[in-house]
Amino acid sequence: MQPFLNAFPLPNGPEVLDITGNHQGIAQFNKSYSNAATLDAYSIRVDHKLSDKLSLFVRYNYSPSSLAQRGGNALSVVNPLNITMQTATAGAVWMISPTVANDLRFNYSRTNASSSYQLDTFGGAVPLSSLPFPSPFDSHNGELLLSILPLQDGVLQAGKSEQNLQQQTNMVDNVSVQKGAHSLKFGLDFRRLSPLIAPELYQQFVFLFDMPSAQLGDGLGLIQPNTNETLLFHNLGAFAQDTWRAVPRLTVTYGLRWDVDFAPSSLKGPTIPAVTGYSLSDFSRLAVAPAGTAPFETPYGNVAPRIGLAYQLVQNQDWQAVLRGGFGVFFDLVSSETGSALGVGTGNPPFGALKLLLGPSFGGSSIFPYNTSDAAPPAISPIGSISQLYAFNPSLKLPYTLEWNVAWEQALGKQQTITASYVGAAGRRLLQTTHIVSPPSNPNVSGYLIDNTATSDYDALQVQFQRRLSHGLQALASYSWAHSIDTASAGSYSGSISNAGGASNSNRGPSDFDIRNALSAGLTYDIPATKISPFLNAILRGWSTESFIMARSAPPVDLIDSHFEGDTISGGNYAASIRPDLVPGQPLYLNGSQYPGGKAFNPAAFTDPPVDPTTGLPLRQGDISRNLLRGFGAIQWDFAAHRDFSICEPLHLQFRAEMFNVMNHPNFGQPNGFFGTGGFGLSSQMLGQSLNGGNVGGGGFSSLYQIGGPRSIQFALKLVF
Repeated sequence: MQPFLNAFPLPNGPEVLDITGNHQGIAQFNKSYSNAATLDAYSIRVDHKLSDKLSLFVRYNYSPSSLAQRGGNALSVVNPLNITMQTATAGAVWMISPTVANDLRFNYSRTNASSSYQLDTFGGAVPLSSLPFPSPFDSHNGELLLSILPLQDGVLQAGKSEQNLQQQTNMVDNVSVQKGAHSLKFGLDFRRLSPLIAPELYQQFVFLFDMPSAQLGDGLGLIQPNTNETLLFHNLGAFAQDTWRAVPRLTVTYGLRWDVDFAPSSLKGPTIPAVTGYSLSDFSRLAVAPAGTAPFETPYGNVAPRIGLAYQLVQNQDWQAVLRGGFGVFFDLVSSETGSALGVGTGNPPFGALKLLLGPSFGGSSIFPYNTSDAAPPAISPIGSISQLYAFNPSLKLPYTLEWNVAWEQALGKQQTITASYVGAAGRRLLQTTHIVSPPSNPNVSGYLIDNTATSDYDALQVQFQRRLSHGLQALASYSWAHSIDTASAGSYSGSISNAGGASNSNRGPSDFDIRNALSAGLTYDIPATKISPFLNAILRGWSTESFIMARSAPPVDLIDSHFEGDTISGGNYAASIRPDLVPGQPLYLNGSQYPGGKAFNPAAFTDPPVDPTTGLPLRQGDISRNLLRGFGAIQWDFAAHRDFSICEPLHLQFRAEMFNVMNHPNFGQPNGFFGTGGFGLSSQMLGQSLNGGNVGGGGFSSLYQIGGPRSIQFALKLVF
């Protein structure tokens, strides 16, 4: 094990003791680092006016980018990510008559992304000379993940990560007709997507649960071979809309939209398994359907009505008042959860296979690094299996959201307005994944089932002030007081423990993205010319400044008991994210300068729920509610100044200076919510890095362009001719 332990950075801080003061064999590591990123963008556009009635355009964009970042894993792990995006769009605008126009557009897009994990010498680490894979696998087609659970960021990853190629064809056509007081509009939107998913062909996962086990290589292992596949998606949308000026003071907009999200299929490689006999309350008849069966029936009845009204209450130019209201139905797609099915479902047939290796502590004999027999990949079944299943409800419906709003817009003179709005939304039939583990009605069943079992509700009071550009000053400020509640956010696992399946009331709580208070304000000011002296006037004239201020309250953190992560409730059917119990009389938070951001969750306030002495499984869900605690709020001020220099009549030069986080105010990322792990309750990242996906790998914005990063300044020159 020594070469693998040497691949971690060497500690440079004090030893970390557990809450009872016992030694754990781990210590802190603290060091700064940079993430290198490049982005280039090339574009060309040609416009041609064929006649007074017909004009055409064509544009092409090419944008290669790369990012090499640390974070989330051991800091000696670098995750290079390369993305190349290409888009080509053609369009035609045809004025059929003075009252009829048609806008047709066609687009082809291609995005190729690949990433890997590489080890380096950061913090005194010694990279592995080779990976412990059987032939013919190596770092180009295989991945090693070694996790030492007591360590914060204690994951060592090396080898290939994944390659994804997304190709999209999109056609949109809109027809506008003006007929008296009616502005009619009709549209069609068709999309075809054919993504290639090319994960690692071989993965070796190793989980070591304490430091003595890490020294011996005694833990749990997974050997997972995978396949490559190209899927096919079709989406079709159509709408008809009328904006009717009913009376001079009243405008009514109403219409219908129809959406079809066709069931996904496969162009190359295995197809998504389908099932028969589906029921979340009785698994006795659940079976895998023949290969080639659609994962769910395409729903066609997705008709969404929408209506909006605007009534001018006061017509006085300096004191205008407008009352607005609207209601609409909005359907979502299933495509996103298809991607999740492939991501979490890799290792499940027909996309892959799994082999579990048990160390001596778990009743087996497998010791990492594994011998040739243990490391050999299992065969991949060409069809799905109910014992390793990732499937949809065959009668799945498109999720939808009901949205409504009422707003009062009041003028404050000719240049200023203030608007107060109530906004509400109710998400129904939302997608949610339930993890099934050996239910009594059919102990052979194990896997993930996607169904319309989640709900959400959102209510907000929103206030906005706007000042149009006048005397060089323009301002926009908004404040939201809102609350979002759901049973699961973003298609996440339900963690359900009821035999009825799906989402249970025990999981209903603040959404993962619930922000109670949010304020943003932007202000631009054109500095007027001075009459003090010609010299000062030459220096100061032409300058403009922009300021942006953002402040928000803290989002929630869901506490998960790491001792039972993914376990089932003893005697239950469903795997759950088990939450801990609350210890009465203990404060939930600790405050002090020794904690990042001055605040931490109190480990002594939580404990494991009661355990079945026979199975070692929890007897029930923890008694704390979902998303009980809150992390850190955020505040930031950005500032910019620019000036135009006239060179000659058709040519001028613009200079810009932009400063992000002017005050260099430290904003902290979410604290670690996994109870029982190293660093529980502490924030280990600044907000900018956290929003960049620091805990889950690449794919987000560079922390330089996120809120919550350190002060940064950039300068730009733009030549316009």
